[in-house]
Amino acid sequence: MSIDFTAPVPVDGYLWWYVDAISADARHALSIIALVGSVFSPYYAGARRRGCGDPMQHCALNVALYGPGRRWSMTERGRTQLHRSPSQLRIGPSVLDWDGSVLTLHVEEVAVPVPRRIRGRVRLRCPALNAQEFALDERGRHRWRPIAPVAHASVEFDHPRLAWEGAGYLDSNWGSEPLEHAFASWDWSRAALRDGSAALLYDVVPRRGATRGIALRVDEAGAVHGFTPPPPAGLPSTLWRVRRATRTDPGTHARVCSTLEDTPFYARSTVEAHLLGESVTAMHESVSLERFDTRWVQALLPFRMPRRAG
Repeated sequence: MSIDFTAPVPVDGYLWWYVDAISADARHALSIIALVGSVFSPYYAGARRRGCGDPMQHCALNVALYGPGRRWSMTERGRTQLHRSPSQLRIGPSVLDWDGSVLTLHVEEVAVPVPRRIRGRVRLRCPALNAQEFALDERGRHRWRPIAPVAHASVEFDHPRLAWEGAGYLDSNWGSEPLEHAFASWDWSRAALRDGSAALLYDVVPRRGATRGIALRVDEAGAVHGFTPPPPAGLPSTLWRVRRATRTDPGTHARVCSTLEDTPFYARSTVEAHLLGESVTAMHESVSLERFDTRWVQALLPFRMPRRAG
């Protein structure tokens, strides 16, 4: 199973492809999310409340560069600025190209809140692909596929001036209803292990029912092995009071190395923990869908998420 950018997206639903990478010297990191049906868009949330939740009218490329040359952008665009083929996704001026083993992201965006260009290229080499997908909810309306948990990123930007390489990651999520209908919150993380494999943790708290936890080790050949999730470990809340948590081996502790993103409903961090008997540094995210679903939070978001209709 490869990547197909033309996969269907139902009304009120979403589909995204997520890339992250950390440089070999740990000075730089990035995350890039291409969204068809922008799940955290206040405009899409408003359209769904009005009964006209067309995901093609709410697309965005979220670009976050961390470290020297820090930038952030998430400009929402409409149907006429979205072009999809099985191997290419174009949102506005930015393009994702897939050749079967390498995902090339051509980024052409404008940062907020201070308008500055974000222009460059990320090449994500994916030596092995995972075809398995995992249900995140009991009804199977929300699904996750860790496409290439073991990947290599080459980053070259003109604006800001950046050039680095490091461990990368690629996954995809899709669903047939808004995230906030199913989930109260989640914590997710991925970490590279010494043998070249990746450890993935996904803890989902539904609106109703028991917490669902997924723990996977994916090797360099793309084979997926489940393992027993280690005990939960609390982490300090963010300045916006978003709750963070992870898991770490019995008798060990986890700590936040750096908070990369701190918003009213979302946090991205690097976290130190112990998994499968070794010390790891993980890319980690915490999302509060209950907080996102409040009108006061959605009223703040256009400041960070401008929309260009058309």
